[in-house]
Amino acid sequence: MAQQLLEVNDLHTQFFTRDGVVHAVDGVSFELAAGETLGIVGESGCGKSVTALSLMRLIPQPPGRITQGSIVFDGQDVLKMDDDDVRSIRGNNIAMIFQDPMTSLNPVLTISRQISEALELHLKMDKSEARKRTTELLDLVGIASAKKRLDDYPHQFSGGMRQRVMIAMALSCNPKLILADEPTTALDVTIQAQILDLLKTLAREFRTAFILITHDLGVVAGMTQRIHVMYAGKIVEKADTTELFANPKMPYTWGLLRSIPRLDEHRKAKLVPIEGLPPDLIAPPPGCRFEPRCQYRHDVCKEKEPELTHIPNAKSDHEARCWGTQQGGWLVDTDWRREIGDTRLLEEIKKEVADLPPETKKDGEEPPIVPPPPVH
Repeated sequence: MAQQLLEVNDLHTQFFTRDGVVHAVDGVSFELAAGETLGIVGESGCGKSVTALSLMRLIPQPPGRITQGSIVFDGQDVLKMDDDDVRSIRGNNIAMIFQDPMTSLNPVLTISRQISEALELHLKMDKSEARKRTTELLDLVGIASAKKRLDDYPHQFSGGMRQRVMIAMALSCNPKLILADEPTTALDVTIQAQILDLLKTLAREFRTAFILITHDLGVVAGMTQRIHVMYAGKIVEKADTTELFANPKMPYTWGLLRSIPRLDEHRKAKLVPIEGLPPDLIAPPPGCRFEPRCQYRHDVCKEKEPELTHIPNAKSDHEARCWGTQQGGWLVDTDWRREIGDTRLLEEIKKEVADLPPETKKDGEEPPIVPPPPVH
């Protein structure tokens, strides 16, 4: 078996606060091959960004600390490196596209200085070489008139352009792995599409491995090869992208999919949000962490936490953390689209129609013409 580029095993990251210990990342394990694209999805607060920051060893101390596990990148355990060794791979072999470029870019330094700094430090370029390479990078990510924009400051760029600058900065040293944390947050849909298309092209042309972190399943659908679903600090489902969308096996994933509007078929049912709130990670529930919000829970869900394991009626590499969909569970043969999709709404509509008074119509009378809604 070929060596993986990244191997994360039993990662625990905690924050020590006055109210107690927050178990932000609680036993996360996954692997990533060179050139592969992986999506990590879940609600806000589920541990996605903390996982990415842990991989870069950027957890603020205090109050945070990686308390357990290993992060093996390219054969070396990042958690056992000293600070100088970590700085030598950070931005060089592993790069990160942060969630908000306006707060990640230094407002008092020019774009050229911020990108060329990494080139001078890691690739030992002189200032003229670094400036030339910076121009090439800005051209690569689609910045118009890149040479004229080198000495501009972040506030002189739009949101989409700042995000492109962040991508150029991440690509500057040709890293083996890029962590993209919500790279399209706060961008309009057309700019989102351009950024995602750019990332897809770069992954294909440069064979760079990507971890795409987002709360939007629609974003990872066309971007990734595999998806890991996170909830309350844990991975609750793993599968390749096609399998996850076609055959999800975790009620939490069902809820996420039900919240996505479908543009490829006739609208049949309302979008149904997941009821309730994620658990308090200072004192998480003893059983399944999704149990308080799950409409399919049984007593065992409250008493004991399920393991992340292979699921029947799924591909061999498909794993989920659910008592109901595991071997012998009560949800093994559930068709989630039929069981929790349109059926309930259709019954409500039938009841409403049955309660309406009978319509009276005179002989030969045509039904009234309903005018179209006004166009605003």
